[in-house]
Amino acid sequence: MTLAREAVLEGVGVHSGKPSRLRLIPSAAGRIVFRRADLGRESVLDPRKTEAKNASCFRDGDFEILTLEHLLAALYALGVGSLDVELNAAEVPIMDGSAAPFVRAVERAGLRPLGVIWVPIDIREEGRVEDGDASVVFEPNAGLKVSYEIEYAHPAVGRQAVSLEIDAATFAAEVAPARTYGFISDLERFRSLGLALGSSLENTIGLDDEKVVNPPLRFPDEFVRHKVLDLVGDLALLGRPVRGHFRARRAGHVLHQKVVRSLLNRV
Repeated sequence: MTLAREAVLEGVGVHSGKPSRLRLIPSAAGRIVFRRADLGRESVLDPRKTEAKNASCFRDGDFEILTLEHLLAALYALGVGSLDVELNAAEVPIMDGSAAPFVRAVERAGLRPLGVIWVPIDIREEGRVEDGDASVVFEPNAGLKVSYEIEYAHPAVGRQAVSLEIDAATFAAEVAPARTYGFISDLERFRSLGLALGSSLENTIGLDDEKVVNPPLRFPDEFVRHKVLDLVGDLALLGRPVRGHFRARRAGHVLHQKVVRSLLNRV
């Protein structure tokens, strides 16, 4: 499907700190194409040209799009597989730190079916990627299911686990509103590396040594639900629906993208 009409969102890049205007333009091409209006260039999203740098990023030579995951998660969950995505900067706007603004934009624009059938990727046997005590296991399932577990030695987080069958309704209600989060103690280091320059308590759940500094949370387990959001967004890099159960533990974008490449090598 594509959108019935154009949608526009404006905000700031969470890492670049720069203003960003995003246009979601209906397309019948059957693929997602990113366009940089400021560069006058475009490129088809290719999972083999993505990387993880505190977010999921797409690079095609000197053409780059940063922080893809929240937008892609919303498009994937709502079934949008054909779209021109135009930006006037290098980074997708962070909005409120969740995928909910993108979900609302798609819902307002409406959906239009195309004469294109996206053949799902069916996981037929178990696979695993891991790095130390972090892992993602994937196995056969009738639809997309994500089970995620995180653990932080922080009184506001601790151990959290959630397991959800992902469809449009579940994603919109149970996953999309979950915001990104960060530790105040890490902020100076990140900014010295040119990261989190647009991060604020308006778009990030902030954690000091003891508590959430900008309550209330949207879910008691909002932290792990945001990790589910990130994984769905990274699976969207496949460019096709995937049917399988993904069980992630203490993972992140690096392992998510290793899963994507593992699956691409199987099809």
